[in-house]
Amino acid sequence: MASWFNRQSRLIQIILLLIPGINWIVEILVRWSAFLKTKSLITLVVAILVTFFGLAFGWLDLVWCLLFKHLIFANA
Repeated sequence: MASWFNRQSRLIQIILLLIPGINWIVEILVRWSAFLKTKSLITLVVAILVTFFGLAFGWLDLVWCLLFKHLIFANA
């Protein structure tokens, strides 16, 4: 899912991150798939945090995605 999200156009990424409910689901799927691919500790910690506090991370990731075209710590 992380590689799929990174392959999407920036417009699609931004639209997915703008809708609050969809934002949280996309964040969870992308974070956990990035963890399964990279197996790093920081990716695991962020995936756990996003699972419980996803809406707060969503707006931060929206800005990060505008700048760098991937989510924070999820560049798998």
